[in-house]
Amino acid sequence: MPAKGKYLLNNQELKNEALYRRFSCISQYQPLALLLGLSILCCVIFLILFFAFKLSAQDHRAFVSVVSSSLCVFLAVFLLVCTEILSQRWRLWLGLVIWVTHLTLGYTFIFSGSIILPWDQVPFFLFIIFTVYTMLPFQLWHAMVLSVITSLSHILALTVYFATSTSNTSKAIAYQLLSNAVVFLCGCGVGAFYKFLMEKTLRQTFQDTLRCLSMRVKLEIEKRQQENLLQSVLPVYISMKMKLAIMERLQDCKDKDEQQRLVKDNNFHSLYVKRHENVSILYADIVGFTRLASDCSPKELVHMLNELFGKFDQIAKENECMRIKILGDCYYCVSGLPVSLPKHAKNCVKMGLDMCEAIKQVREATGVDINMRVGVHSGNVLCGVIGLRKWQFDVWSHDVTLANHMESGGLPGRVHITEATLKHLNKAYEVEEGNGHLRDPYLNELNIRTYLVIDPRSKDPSQNNRNTDKPRVNDGLKMRASVRMTRYLESWGAVKPFAHLQSREGFTSESIVTAKTRFKDIPLRSPTGSKNTDSFDESLEEPYSLSTPPLSNHKIKSQKTKFDEQLHNEMTTTIDELSSKQWSNSEESGSLALCFPKKDLEKQYRALDLPMFKHYVGCATFIFLCIFVIQMLVSKDKQKLGTFFGVLVCILLVILTICYAGQLQRVFPHKLSGCQWLPAVSEAVVKRPFLRLPLATVTTAVIIILALFNLCFVSVDRETLPYSVCCCILSLIACGVFLRVSFELKVLFLTIASTVYYIIIFSTQEKPFSAFERPLPFPYNDSLNCSASYNETDFFPRCIGLVKNLQIMSGVYIALFLVTMLIISKQNENCFRQDFLLKYKNRTEQDEIETRENLNRLLLENVLPAHVAALFVGENKKNEDLYYKSYDCVCVMFASVPDFKEFYTECDINKEGLECLRLLNEITADFDELLSKPKFSGVEKIKTIGSTYMAAAGLSGAPGQENHQDREKQQAQIGIMVEFAIAMMGKLDGINRHSFNSFRLRVGINHGPVIAGVIGARKPQYDIWGNTVNVASRMESTGEMGKIQVTEESSEVLKKLGYSCECRGLINVKGKGELKTFFVCTDTSKQQGMGLS
Repeated sequence: MPAKGKYLLNNQELKNEALYRRFSCISQYQPLALLLGLSILCCVIFLILFFAFKLSAQDHRAFVSVVSSSLCVFLAVFLLVCTEILSQRWRLWLGLVIWVTHLTLGYTFIFSGSIILPWDQVPFFLFIIFTVYTMLPFQLWHAMVLSVITSLSHILALTVYFATSTSNTSKAIAYQLLSNAVVFLCGCGVGAFYKFLMEKTLRQTFQDTLRCLSMRVKLEIEKRQQENLLQSVLPVYISMKMKLAIMERLQDCKDKDEQQRLVKDNNFHSLYVKRHENVSILYADIVGFTRLASDCSPKELVHMLNELFGKFDQIAKENECMRIKILGDCYYCVSGLPVSLPKHAKNCVKMGLDMCEAIKQVREATGVDINMRVGVHSGNVLCGVIGLRKWQFDVWSHDVTLANHMESGGLPGRVHITEATLKHLNKAYEVEEGNGHLRDPYLNELNIRTYLVIDPRSKDPSQNNRNTDKPRVNDGLKMRASVRMTRYLESWGAVKPFAHLQSREGFTSESIVTAKTRFKDIPLRSPTGSKNTDSFDESLEEPYSLSTPPLSNHKIKSQKTKFDEQLHNEMTTTIDELSSKQWSNSEESGSLALCFPKKDLEKQYRALDLPMFKHYVGCATFIFLCIFVIQMLVSKDKQKLGTFFGVLVCILLVILTICYAGQLQRVFPHKLSGCQWLPAVSEAVVKRPFLRLPLATVTTAVIIILALFNLCFVSVDRETLPYSVCCCILSLIACGVFLRVSFELKVLFLTIASTVYYIIIFSTQEKPFSAFERPLPFPYNDSLNCSASYNETDFFPRCIGLVKNLQIMSGVYIALFLVTMLIISKQNENCFRQDFLLKYKNRTEQDEIETRENLNRLLLENVLPAHVAALFVGENKKNEDLYYKSYDCVCVMFASVPDFKEFYTECDINKEGLECLRLLNEITADFDELLSKPKFSGVEKIKTIGSTYMAAAGLSGAPGQENHQDREKQQAQIGIMVEFAIAMMGKLDGINRHSFNSFRLRVGINHGPVIAGVIGARKPQYDIWGNTVNVASRMESTGEMGKIQVTEESSEVLKKLGYSCECRGLINVKGKGELKTFFVCTDTSKQQGMGLS
């Protein structure tokens, strides 16, 4: 396994590295194209100058032919580079072609003239070296090799030439060749420094791009998770309203801690309830299931319920019904929500018949005595969500109550309908008298006439015979009824709860793409007589309902692998987009001025920390030292140069000390122990742009002044002029080493320096440069060989050639380096701004993701308890199987407001009951607020049923520890639940004072073993089952107003905790016979509470 994991990891790293190479290639495309353009321009300028000086092509055949050929090569390569596919595939070979062509040009310039000089084409070879690092598509090591070859070939070629062609090699030539080496060394060092930093920045930009895309994908996944979670329990039209309301509250609050508090507390009492008319309500109960469940293991019970209700959900979808809620083994749904359907009554009746048929098949196949009792009524409902916690879509109205009693007053295996429903059926089904009033007092009280629907299949012999030949699961086997049920129901293959949810890292690109089409606009009205599957909420969740079991036999890719693949595809698309938009400006970045249109963004960029600034100064100091060495090797007045250098180097040392103050403190901790302010100095340089800019300005000025030493501060020597030009060019390069410093400042430095150099070359020092037009002294003229004799005035340009003219070539090379440095500086600025923009987007999207995660946490904890939610959603989700857990001791509470049934009326004054529900929402919300108190952190709200509130304590233990809780802790849960009930009574008293009502709470509490689990694939629901739950419900229904009724076992525990309990006596409990119960004395218990800590 480790080897496999390692292989997968390496495979992903290889993919990312391949992506980086593509990304790097795209980033190198523009500099390469600009270099080719610059090279083409240089060739054209050389040819124009050549013919402008009326030089003889016959005398300079090599120059003309090589420059013309090079021009053709550059044009051809430029066309290939414009073909992006070819340029990506052959970029290294194209780079080599450009380098060889430049090298050929350089050697042609050296050896095509009549005279060869030690300083011949040193600036041009410096240009080749520098562009190998900065503009050609080579990696650092490749660039170093090519730059060393370029440098050594120039030095060795001239060394060999002067060693073989002159009889007496002077000491001056040796110094000049050594100066060439220093120039090339400086070019290699600065180029390598630039290449290293830019590769580092490029890789960082790539990582930021990858991270930004990852954030974007995760953000999309967070959105999908929110929608999936909400739609797991709520219809779309309500869930979207609730989500928007929460998002608005979170967005209004910028502080993260406050956001988390708002998410946790969620103290808003908005009412999301809407009235719908002309709907049909179906209630269905599995008769005999309670007896069957008592024989089940936790796994069997949850599996059985999930399979049964999964089948019912499928039947509901087929019949255009929306499941509302599951109450134990009771299932109820509505047809005609959220959009009215003309066939709502037919839909519910057909669904009821299908449910009875499904249970009949189970009974016949397994021999288990279970049946289905279904009641249907048509009318009006108020539907929506109330409370703050554990949202569950529900319906309320007198018609809903009547439908419930139609089920309880019905017959097993039959669909029991009211006269209102019969009218909507339009004689679609045959019916017979139901006599529901004889079985249910409520129906008798309202004098409701009822009917039983005759299933058309019961009259069709073929339908009956079709099921008789089905083999029975228990044929020849002696199994428990629950085992037979479970094995048979497995064939239905119900989807596991939350099977549609993916982990944050696990969403595939398909799920994101299909998400765009999944949420269709709900039509206001469907065409009459058409079966519009998009007209009810369940249809919107169709992608989540799989017809096959989720555990297929083929190997499924891991969630992480799917995420990596999607991210790889997104990155590939982004790189392709970058390739197509290289010459255009993004919305966020400016145009020629290179600034962000948003002033706030620009201000942030300018104020960025610059920890690399000290290294920029270090590199500039290296150039300064190289210039000094070059001038020492060729200068005649070394003493004056030394003094001049001493003054300038002191300034540089001060700047270096300021920049490296923190490092000095660490290197010499004992010697500088008294200078604790040193780190603060270097930190200020890193963080404050107004300190960096003056330091960069002074450093650059010092280098430029030193470069001008031989031209301005001493008598001009003819032999030092070429190296003075080289020093000026190196100073231009020094202007560009401050990579992250303001682009405008670099442009200013380069422009001022170039202007000064041109003034010196063509004006103030014009005579020394013109002196090169006279024949040179020995040993340089030793090889002079012209085809014709010229007078002294036109000797140099006509005989020696254009590229040997120091004045002209100095102007050309300074212009060449000026343009090169401007191009490189602009590329740098683009790169750094892109990196900043990506990081800025990362931060923005990270904040949004955190908000989404907080919202997801709220939504998820409103669907499941926190310890259960972690198993279904997240990086370590385990939703491959059903969740079920058995607990030894859980305290269950039912608390109802019986007075609310009398309070609830439907009339115009209260908007047909809507205002009554608003008050119920306030009551439920106040009860929910109690759950956020630390004292009641162990209490878990299970659900609300009408005006009844169900909660449990003791469900939040860590997995594996539930059965090992110590006795005291188990008993403490019962005390906590009593305290919670007392607190609920206090909340209700407060509402009574404000609303002038006299509601009272009726509470029933019991403790004992329960089974907890999550069932229902389409709308997963956490619930608890067991005898403990049933008895707790009976404790409430048989209790008295304003009192807490508990069983004898619970009363004994409460007495040990210090509570007083009053014996009520024996009461008759449905299904349990007579039980001895107790009332908790709430007056004294408010001062009690021992053992809760």
